[in-house]
Amino acid sequence: MIRALFSAASGMSAQQLNVDNIAHNLSNANTTGFKMRRAQFQDLLYQSMIQPGAAAGAQTTVPSGLQIGLGSRASSNEIVFSQGNFSATNNPMDMVIQGRGFFQVRRPSGDLAYTRAGSFHVDRDGNVVTSEGDALEPQITLPSDAQSISIAPDGTVSFNQPGQTAAQLAGQVQLANFQNPAGLNSIGKNLFTPTDASGEPTVGNPGGQEGIGSILQGYLEQSNVSVVDEFINLIVSQRAYEANSRVVKAADEMYQQANNVTR
Repeated sequence: MIRALFSAASGMSAQQLNVDNIAHNLSNANTTGFKMRRAQFQDLLYQSMIQPGAAAGAQTTVPSGLQIGLGSRASSNEIVFSQGNFSATNNPMDMVIQGRGFFQVRRPSGDLAYTRAGSFHVDRDGNVVTSEGDALEPQITLPSDAQSISIAPDGTVSFNQPGQTAAQLAGQVQLANFQNPAGLNSIGKNLFTPTDASGEPTVGNPGGQEGIGSILQGYLEQSNVSVVDEFINLIVSQRAYEANSRVVKAADEMYQQANNVTR
């Protein structure tokens, strides 16, 4: 019964973390470029009272054994990089990535971070930046009189100026790709940094041969959180938590009965 108490308690802790993960997903259901996380669990150690395959006689073995598990724990909450829905904004500085790939952002520390959120702006110096003021990498600068800004699927940024008929080239957006994007480190503000698990980024032009997606101007990628699925997961997690709490109550009642045997 000691095992039952601690096993059920570990299950309650695991489901509590699962609810925390669901709450985080739901709170970002309207966050541009957000990628949901899926909680994963694993069973804990086993106490082997009879080892499977142990000798039962001179020429026989135990077919299944007797092992008592000690509960469960959360092992990871993997980032799911499925494509979110696209929404039209008609803002020329909004971009969406069709397929794999990440925008590169230069942080104030000088390090590069990566994001799927394509909501960009122009600062006072004409640089294309995020809502936090971090510059897009490679840096793209537009003059103050730039008109009819156009971003091609291959990332080429061009614009027109008053009195000129020919379009001017401002630069080209480059995208980064990772072998294992689920291994990226989330640092908030829709930004990721690489880890040993994700591998080093492969940088190239959109639509290139590196498997990097293309760019669509005037659209944003919405969160890939399914509110319906998250509510279903919430109900399942609530019921699992309730079931574990009832195991704690049942074990407590069994202890109470055992303590009253001598009375």
